[in-house]
Amino acid sequence: MDPTWTDVRAALAARAPAQVTDPPSSRAAVALILRDGAQGIEVLFIRRAEHPKDPWSGQMAFPGGRAEPGDADLRATAIRETREEIGVDLTAAAEPLGGLDEVRAMARLRPMNLTITPFVFRLREPFEPVPSDEVRSVHWLPLGELLGTARRSTMDYAHQGESIQFPCLRIDEVVIWGLTYRMFMGFQERFGVSA
Repeated sequence: MDPTWTDVRAALAARAPAQVTDPPSSRAAVALILRDGAQGIEVLFIRRAEHPKDPWSGQMAFPGGRAEPGDADLRATAIRETREEIGVDLTAAAEPLGGLDEVRAMARLRPMNLTITPFVFRLREPFEPVPSDEVRSVHWLPLGELLGTARRSTMDYAHQGESIQFPCLRIDEVVIWGLTYRMFMGFQERFGVSA
């Protein structure tokens, strides 16, 4: 599947984003950023820096983080966190396209008292990322490849002496799994592609 911008807009307009029914005390938001690439639409992912206190240390993610009192709403949270993490101001450089389903966060196989709301943006102009110390690297990946089945795989996760298999997406050295995989699958579902 090689989606166009018309496909993306139609997918996001198909229905309103679902909310978690049992609202937690803590909320966060992420930015799913799209751009025109050499081979079609691309999606931005970051690799989180290694940090012992970060439950998602070293994993692939979308830029984002927890809401703060000064944020007007969760979209403002996604915009602020993106600016802090990779140095792009989405207010000036991108067009907001819509939101995706809110997801309850999990860390190390345990549900957290935290929901994350993804917001989709179309980058209007090129930018050179300036990763903060929270970000190890920035990756642009082809949306069409991620939406198909060719990149689907599984990965082994060691937990308390056992190996557990998780679904994931693989492109070269990039493995997208866990929370980010769940959010991306929510985006994929909008295109009528089964998970």
